[in-house]
Formats: sequence, structure tokens, C-alpha cells
Amino acid sequence: MSLIYPLDGLSAYPKHLSPDYKSTVKRSPTRPLILAPHTLSELTGPIYGHDAIQEFDNDLTKQGKGGEPLGERIIVHGHILDEDKRPVPDALVEIWQANACGRYVHIVDQHPAPLDPNFTGAGRTVTDKNGYYKFITVKPGAYPWGNHYNAWRPNHIHFSVFGHSFLSRLVTQMYFPGDYLFPFDPIFNSVPDAKDRDRMVSTFDLDNTVPDWALAFRFDIVLRGREQTPPDLD
Repeated sequence: MSLIYPLDGLSAYPKHLSPDYKSTVKRSPTRPLILAPHTLSELTGPIYGHDAIQEFDNDLTKQGKGGEPLGERIIVHGHILDEDKRPVPDALVEIWQANACGRYVHIVDQHPAPLDPNFTGAGRTVTDKNGYYKFITVKPGAYPWGNHYNAWRPNHIHFSVFGHSFLSRLVTQMYFPGDYLFPFDPIFNSVPDAKDRDRMVSTFDLDNTVPDWALAFRFDIVLRGREQTPPDLD
């Protein structure tokens, strides 16, 4: 699960300088990058959290003290895979997202949408021996983000995948199929190739949809290689 970037996977990486995504103009490198050798602690240092999973950490609908959150209940599941499509067991998978109204539980998010007292917007789990993970949550709402006039982010869920060292991390975003905001979102379109962008879009999964309870979406994450899931520029 190393994040040492292979040359055959570079097409999946978003452009560091994407002028339509305005903050990249200020934060993207202006000089050639300097490769620093990795230290032993970076390559072997532990990632904390694998052993701290609580009962409802992967079920964001059961974390509220006053009942279930409002919104469309969904199941998000899939596999964490390496470049040869082999499962990655015991990987720490974390998610964070807006609530059904498009509001994060964060002091910086002050847009006029209601907070849900029964929704924290964060969850975590560890993959099983087959690299499989599963979350129960609510579908996040779109929200304005001020990048340009009338700018709205598509519905999305942030993913972080940790292996067993400081360098073995991938951060990406999962989108929902058929979102009408795709053509207008500079973060989504900072990944230059359409096939690579498609790997950030989940698929509707009727087989794992639970009748009368929740729709299911499958999102497999490939950590590196030609078919890797693009990392997050946000």
C-alpha cells in the first residue's frame, strides 16, 4: 500500500495547478519538486486507529443520541485492492461527509443549511481478510463552496485509506452516478482523463440494496497502478 507514485499511474493524478479550482493557484508548487529519501520511521512507523474501532463507527446512522439522522439512508461498500486487484486486508478506511442538507459539522462551514444533531458525518472501519469494507450512512447533499459564481460541489463522500505505515495512505472522494454537477466542478475535473474520473464514481448496486430500507452503492478503491483510484486534490 505504498504511495510511491508509479509512472504508469500518473495519468490518474489531478493537476496540482488547476486554475479553475482557485486555491490551487496559491498552493501549487512553482518550482520543481525535490525528492527526499524516506526515513525508516516513515516506512515502518505505525498508524494508530486500527485497534480503536467502536461498535457503530461504520454505521453513521446510529451515532446520534436522539435517534437516526434525517436523509436518504444508503449503504456504501466495496473492496480495497492493490495494483494487481488483490485484496488489501486490515486497512483502516475512514470517511467524512456533509449531512443530507449539505452541511459539515465544522466551524468553518457556515452556509445556511441546518445541522443534524444525530449526524456526525464521520466513520471508520477496517477491511476484512478479503479487503472488504462497509458503511451505513445517509446520502450527502450538494453545497455551495465559493470557488466561483454559483459554485456547488457534487454529492460526495471523502475517503482515507491507511495501511501500516505513515506513507501508506490514499485520500480520495467518492461521487454518485449521474450527478448533474460533474461538468461544473473543477475539483472533479482536475483529473484530466475521463476514464480516471469515472473511477471516482460509485455504481448503484441493486443486489446489495436492502428492500424497504436502504439503497446500496459499490465503490472499489485501487491503491496504485494503471487503474488506481485518483487521489484527492481538495
